[in-house]
Amino acid sequence: METKIVVEQIQAKLKSKKKLPTWFNTPNIYYPSKLNIEQTSSEKTAIYKSNLVQGNTLLDLTGGFGVDSYYFAKVFNKVIHCEINPELSQIAAHNFQTLKQDNIICKAVDGMEFLATSDKVDCIYLDPSRRDQTKKKVFLLRDCTPDITEIHTDLLSKASKVLVKVSPLVDISKAIQDVNQINEIHIVAVNNQVKEMLLLLTKDTSNTLIKAVNIKEDTTEEFSFDYFMESESISNYTPPLTYLYEPNAAILKSGGFDTVSQYYNINKLHSSTHLYTSDQLIDFPGRRFLIKQIIPYNKQGIKILKGYTKANISIRNFPQSVDKLRLQLKIKDGGSDYIFFCTESNNAKIAIITVKVS
Repeated sequence: METKIVVEQIQAKLKSKKKLPTWFNTPNIYYPSKLNIEQTSSEKTAIYKSNLVQGNTLLDLTGGFGVDSYYFAKVFNKVIHCEINPELSQIAAHNFQTLKQDNIICKAVDGMEFLATSDKVDCIYLDPSRRDQTKKKVFLLRDCTPDITEIHTDLLSKASKVLVKVSPLVDISKAIQDVNQINEIHIVAVNNQVKEMLLLLTKDTSNTLIKAVNIKEDTTEEFSFDYFMESESISNYTPPLTYLYEPNAAILKSGGFDTVSQYYNINKLHSSTHLYTSDQLIDFPGRRFLIKQIIPYNKQGIKILKGYTKANISIRNFPQSVDKLRLQLKIKDGGSDYIFFCTESNNAKIAIITVKVS
């Protein structure tokens, strides 16, 4: 039995190496199961969350391993960490002591039950469970536990701000419709992979700010806009010019496509092709490319494309998959060329040959 525990600890610690370097590099940390490590926030996203709220007391209703609570404790005088699993609560408490974060109070209780009898706090944080009774993943807010669409008013009677972590697959317009007190929505990507979506609820909400964030190794890309601004923004459409721009994953999730075009004064290729173009190179929250060649996707164009033996292929608003294109054109993955198969402003299918601009 002791050998099994040691093996489990080693496996869980290795899972934490990149995701939780503070825990990994601190002696005497005790780890829960690998599944708990996989489900917990990364340090990068936890640090980001801790910059959104501050005050005297924060109540974490779904504490888990405690990564979020640990970083909230850096900006709040007191954090109450509720975790219904007694063993996980004990592990978190042990680790907080080991990490010398002594302003976190651990309660091995159901967070919602604790909230019913608790005093008012400055902020409530929760990460509703996204698994149903059969342990299958769910993505609709109404299917999560607790159901934020039912309890958000009650939560705001106990705190001036409520921060909710939801699935990145949640539909933004549906969330705003179902929860009418969303003041801000933060879409958080790490190295161009969307990891979290955060809803910041307040009592007085007249509009919703959408903030798309991509945390990279050496910098952070940010783009913000009012939700209703997108419907009022207008894009100009042109064929590809000198440079091509691909928005980062957080912006693609945000849906602010016309707002991006108008804000950066760059053209779109097509209303459903979320690629942008300009003659002058600009700073842009995403990848930038120099266009080498534009090839019509027809019989003659396919012959030209078959001359490429290696390239990085992407599709945007295009009827064929990347795998099918590679099979058809016999192009291996890799190299310095980036080929975007897409639909342009006149609805023609094209392949844009590019190289990345650093």
